[in-house]
Amino acid sequence: MIYEPREDSFLLGKFVREYSKGKVLDMGTGSGYLAEIALEKTKDVLAVDINKEAIEACRKKGINAVVSDLFSNVKDRFDLIIFNPPYLPYDPDEDEEIRVITTDDKVIERFLKELKEHLNKNGKCLMVYSSLSVDVLELAKKYGLKTKILGEEALFFEKLYVVLIQ
Repeated sequence: MIYEPREDSFLLGKFVREYSKGKVLDMGTGSGYLAEIALEKTKDVLAVDINKEAIEACRKKGINAVVSDLFSNVKDRFDLIIFNPPYLPYDPDEDEEIRVITTDDKVIERFLKELKEHLNKNGKCLMVYSSLSVDVLELAKKYGLKTKILGEEALFFEKLYVVLIQ
């Protein structure tokens, strides 16, 4: 199953258009929607996902893509890292295949812990998360990262945020 763009992707996409330059990493690319937006601004875009099916679909679109569990197969540094993580709370009734792409299972904390190692000197990260998520701002602070909320969108049962992380 490939994560198709939804409200969170569309909200994050607005800022991807604004911030994409230099070397860009689209972490957890899913359908490749955000990588495609970044490619409008720079040709140096790498898309990664744990899902082999998503990577194959991205490659068919001409996107440079590799299978990676977060940064496991990523050794470079980037000017911009984009991340639309699985951020919803655990739901035992949710199908296992869907849970991998929607549910926060410590993925956000693992990502933030390793983020600095993959940002260039003035590199930035754009990440979307939900009011139902773990406290992203506190976790970022824990790992010595600075944050700024760039945008938000209220949905029926949650609020989505886009945060700039440095």
